[in-house]
Amino acid sequence: MLTRILTAIADEGITILCVTHEMGFAKTVTDRVIFTDQGQIVEQNNPHDFFNKPQSDRSKDFLSKILGH
Repeated sequence: MLTRILTAIADEGITILCVTHEMGFAKTVTDRVIFTDQGQIVEQNNPHDFFNKPQSDRSKDFLSKILGH
């Protein structure tokens, strides 16, 4: 339900900043992923590239543990 609500809001052209650890949600709903570690931005990219071609070693490590990549 939350996904539908946020998608409807975004479809209205309203920018939403959402902090989540739910990677499935981030992968399907967002148009930009900003990955942080210890309060610092490690990587930012579109969801496709972030999840399929992460640039930083920290992002690669995180995704391998969370998603098994």
